[in-house]
Amino acid sequence: MITTALCALLVTLVGAPARAATLPETFALPDGFQPEGIAIGPGPYAYFGSRATGSVYRADLRTGKGKIFSRGPGTPSLGLKTDGRGRLFVAGGTGGDARVIDTRTGTVITSYTLATSSTFVNDVVLTGGAAWFTDSTSPVLYKLPLGRDGALPGAAVTVPLTGAIQYGTGINANGIAPSPDRRSLLIVQSNTGKLFEVDPATGATTEVDLGGETLANGDGLLLSGRTLYVVQNRLNTVAVIHLSRDGSSGRVVRRLADGRFDVPTTIAAFGDRLYLPNARFTTPPTPDTPYNVVAVRTGR
Repeated sequence: MITTALCALLVTLVGAPARAATLPETFALPDGFQPEGIAIGPGPYAYFGSRATGSVYRADLRTGKGKIFSRGPGTPSLGLKTDGRGRLFVAGGTGGDARVIDTRTGTVITSYTLATSSTFVNDVVLTGGAAWFTDSTSPVLYKLPLGRDGALPGAAVTVPLTGAIQYGTGINANGIAPSPDRRSLLIVQSNTGKLFEVDPATGATTEVDLGGETLANGDGLLLSGRTLYVVQNRLNTVAVIHLSRDGSSGRVVRRLADGRFDVPTTIAAFGDRLYLPNARFTTPPTPDTPYNVVAVRTGR
């Protein structure tokens, strides 16, 4: 016979794993870290880059706990992307570099000098057998062509941007993502709020028709199917855009906002959640300034 006390014990034991499996919706990063980029995977592990020191912090999304696993070079680590080969690609901001880090050990596998002056290497995407980096102050993309089995190249290729995009004062090309058909690249220009399609073979750009909508302060991009998420950092908003198959047009179907947003910059997905680090650009940074990461539902 199962007693009442035993039933209560069984409920407690059975219920415990379910509660433990609930992912935290907010978790802390180190004080003074100044986060910018985020990459997730493989598995439930997220990586965050520091624009202050270039260090990379790795967190387990199941617990929110983590640690610095790769010490920075003293220059920024901004946009991040992981591949399926245990590598993390890092955009180096004012350092003008790209780094590839081993996600198992935190060591730098190799580093590339992309530019030596007037540079702000801001974000990175992996697509079409290459890693592509934006530069927010120079009208170019940097390409790391990947060889057989993802072999890293000896040097980067600079691809000038031509056509519709015109660089001006402030942050220009920022976030980057593939188009839904994977034949082109998408970049958002922060200072104009425009979205552009880029021919990766030539660097020619055309403006994506958003039906009159703009993406002011556009920062990190995330493509899921034909849905493009655009972080509008200082607006504390994520624009959700339904794109045409070729990426030449789209419409803003909704905007996500959350009271926990404090100038989020970049975005990555895990399950049915979107994770965003709060960069807190409007808060003067100090060694004791707290930073965190928030998760919101995709709403599908």
